[in-house]
Formats: sequence, structure tokens, C-alpha cells
Amino acid sequence: MDAIIHFIVKDFLGQASILIALIAMLGLILQKKSVGKIVEGTFKTLMGFLIMMAGINIIVAALTFLNDIFTSGFGMQGYITDVAAIAGVANRELGSEVALTLLVIFAVNIIIARITPFKYIFLTGQALLWMATIGTVIGYKSGLTGASLILTGGIFGGIMAVLMPAIAQPIVRKITDSDDVALGHFCTIGYLVQAAVARAIGKNSRSTEDLVLPDNFKFLQDTYLSMAVIMVPMYIIPAIFAGPEYISQFSNGTNYIMFSFMQSMQFVAGVFVLYSGVRLLLNELVPAFRGIAMRLVPNAKPALDCPVLFPYAPNAVIVGFLATTVGSIIGMIVFPLFGLAMILPGLLTNFFAGGAAGVFGNAMGGRKGAIIGGVVHGLFITLLPAMLIPLLETFGFKGVTFSDSDVIGTGLVLGHAFQNDWPFVIGFIAFVVFIVWFANRKLGK
Repeated sequence: MDAIIHFIVKDFLGQASILIALIAMLGLILQKKSVGKIVEGTFKTLMGFLIMMAGINIIVAALTFLNDIFTSGFGMQGYITDVAAIAGVANRELGSEVALTLLVIFAVNIIIARITPFKYIFLTGQALLWMATIGTVIGYKSGLTGASLILTGGIFGGIMAVLMPAIAQPIVRKITDSDDVALGHFCTIGYLVQAAVARAIGKNSRSTEDLVLPDNFKFLQDTYLSMAVIMVPMYIIPAIFAGPEYISQFSNGTNYIMFSFMQSMQFVAGVFVLYSGVRLLLNELVPAFRGIAMRLVPNAKPALDCPVLFPYAPNAVIVGFLATTVGSIIGMIVFPLFGLAMILPGLLTNFFAGGAAGVFGNAMGGRKGAIIGGVVHGLFITLLPAMLIPLLETFGFKGVTFSDSDVIGTGLVLGHAFQNDWPFVIGFIAFVVFIVWFANRKLGK
């Protein structure tokens, strides 16, 4: 039985591309499209998602190299935000429980979307896995087992899968100028922190997308060229500090500066591939998803991963990434002075979460919102993991912590609730409610 559950939940439905394609196929079937249109829409959706993931994989490889030379070149030691490491440990001990919790999260999401006004279907499978992992780990280490463990993590995770897209949707609607797509990425609290800061300080600030450049620099209006100009020094400077001996383990005999330069170009190429996949995915998935909205969950909206927002403000993505990185470096230096753990900047999180937060900040406060809000966002996503570490270490996790703000928030709320620390739980929830209200006020439902 465990093997069957493992195959269905992880090997089949756990393949995000297959899940997205099946959802598109279901939508087309419910719209009574022809066989040819169903096949075309299903496979184009699958291809769009795989192209998007290929771009993400290129970016991840390039950023992993950058993270290594950054850490080595500047001699940093501390905690890393590595959700995969924690998930690996958790799945060795609690593999079936995590899988069943993931299944309950998805079921609860569908039920809530069906019977409430919150019509969001969370389709980012990897993010749901992290949510299932934190719920299972915290619950198990707090004494829950069996059905109580699975249902606690599953119900809480299912609520989060609907609630997070809902609280982000007013700003997502402003960014995309439509209500067809929602955001399904468990970094939403961080995005809204940046949006709130941007709203407070960014009045009348021009958009990052409205840069007017002199004739000699107009080539920078091309998204990918401007990105290359920024990313080349981002790679070359840490490479110089890391030195040829360290980089030789990656470069396979290539000159270390040239190898680092090519890695920066790989990053830009990955972004190009990612944007291409996002466009193909949305062109096919959104019309197909209307079939599900019409039949199974009326007016449902697909909540998709954060890269779906990147093409709407590509300059803001880079500004958000850089500003978040600056904030995380400041937090790495400052927070240990107050007795908190040193959290090393996670450049993968800084790019994807920081980039999306930059789009939020630009939408609510232009360039000021993207830059100043991005620094605050970097501080925030460095503070949260540091707050979670004492809790994780009591549960036996050493040297690593989670990265996504909503996942960490879930861990903090559940962990402190199980310890009967209700003042912390109430205070954290009150903070989130205030941020949501302040960021979204006057934007409508």
C-alpha cells in the first residue's frame, strides 16, 4: 500500500509538469474540445512547463556556482537556508507521512476553493512539498503521530494554499492587469512586506520599466543585455576573491575568469528560456483552466510559481534580486550582534523570491519601492530563518534552516503553538494581518 501511495503521490502527481498537463487536459475535456485540441493543449502546457523548468535549472546551476564562490571568496561561515537538506532528512524518517500530508493539503485546497469565495487552486507542487514537510516535522517532533499528524499538517497547509494566493491577489491583479492568474509561491508574506514598504515610501516614484537612457546606452533597454551588464561583475568580483585554485574544481581547466564570465552568460540564457516557457505555459493553461472553473470549482484561478510574474516587470526582477541581496548581507552582519544566528545569503532565494518581491515593490512604489523595499525584504527573509533556528535545533536539525517566508511562518506558528507560546503566535499573526491590510488597502478584493 505504501508503494502505491508513493507512486501516485510522488512519482506521478509529484511530477509537477504531469500534474499541470493533466489539469489542462481536464479543463479542455470539460469544455468539450475536440480530441486534437485536447492533445495540442495538453502537450503545449507540458512543454511550456518543462521549458520554464529548464530555464530555472540553468539559473539554479549558475546561481549555485555564484553562491559557492561568494561564500568562499568572502570567507563566510554560518547557517544556510537549504530546504532540500531538511526535506531529505524528514523524508528518510517520515516519507509516507509527508506524502500523505501533501495529498491532504491538495484535497483541502480543492474543498475550500469549492465551498468558499476563495477560488484558488495552488499548482506549485514543490512549494506544497515544503509546506507538507514543515507541518509534518513540527507536528511529529511535538508528539503527533498517525492521522492526527497528517490531518494537522494537511489542513493547515491546505488553508495556507488558498490564503496566500488570496492575500496577494489584489497586487497580482495590479501587476498583470487581469484576474486570470494567481501567485502560488510560499514567499508571499515577504512579498507583502516589500509591497507595504513600497507603499509607504514610493509615492510618485517612476516605474523601473520606464528608464530613459542616453543614445549610447539605449542597448540597455533590452532586458537581457541590461541583465548581462549587471550579472558579469556579480560573478567576476567574487571569482577574483575566490581565486583560480578554488574555481578549478568547477572549471575543468578553463581560465577561472573566463569560466565565471560564461556562468554569468548562462544565467542570462536561463532567464531567456524561463520567460519563453512562462509565456507558452500561460497561453495554454489559462484558457484550459477555465474548463475546471466552469465545472468543478466555478471561477477558479490557477495559482502558479513566482516566475509567471517576471515578464511583467523584468527590470524590477533584477532590481529586486540585487536589493534583496544587499539586505540579506546587511542582515547577515547585523543580526548576530543581537544574539541571532548568522544566516548566509541564499542567492537562489534572493533571485526568485527577491525578483518577485521586486515586481511587487515596483507595482506599489516604483523604483523606490523596488530598491528600498528590496533591502527591507532582504532583511526580513534573513530574520525569519534566524528566528526558526532555535526551534529546529530542538528538533535535531543542525546548520540548516528553511528559506520561504510562508513555510517559516507556518513552522513558527505551529511550533510555538505546540509549546503553548500563545503571545508569540498572536503577535506573529497580528503582524501578518497588519502587513496584508496596509499593502492591499484600497486595491479592492
